[in-house]
Amino acid sequence: MAENAKNHLPHFNNAAFDIVAIAASAGGLTALVKVLSTLPAKFPGAIAIVQHLGPQYRSFLAEILSRRTALTVKQAQEGDCLTPGTAYVAPPNRHLLVNGDGTLSLSQSELVHFLRPSADLLFESVAATYKDRAIAIVLTGTGSDGAIGVEAIKKMGGTVIVQDVKTAEFSGMPSAAIQTGNVDFILPLDEISNTLMTLVMGECK
Repeated sequence: MAENAKNHLPHFNNAAFDIVAIAASAGGLTALVKVLSTLPAKFPGAIAIVQHLGPQYRSFLAEILSRRTALTVKQAQEGDCLTPGTAYVAPPNRHLLVNGDGTLSLSQSELVHFLRPSADLLFESVAATYKDRAIAIVLTGTGSDGAIGVEAIKKMGGTVIVQDVKTAEFSGMPSAAIQTGNVDFILPLDEISNTLMTLVMGECK
């Protein structure tokens, strides 16, 4: 894979989808733990996470999540190469973007809807790069971040999962995503992980 990394987007063996991009805001820690905790260490796709956090504090999100899942979890760094079974968490006050060669970029470009990191920017970069091999998930949160990105994912042939608002601590983000009409699955929090495994691993067992 390394030889072609500069010119060629890596596709992962045994995965029907290469990347899962997850967005959460208020109430997100509990929801993220629920989704990630049952995924196996050998999950064949990479995961990128935007959780809205106060920009002024160091984030312990990666450390907390890593104790609750068999996946490798790390705070994303500039130039990280997407790897199966690894979840990359956007650092506070940095946009997380996926590049055309499967590497990650961090950006301090302007706030999007008063937010940095922005789920919309992550989803849009994932859609442009991975097209129909991308999954976007919108979890609990206030506001509407992710709704524009969800439309980009669907436009490029990707798959969208949204947490059912009845199981969301805060319904703003899931509701905004659902209202776009670009959602494939609206699921209770408890069912998202199993659906993810079926989608990513099911076709390529």
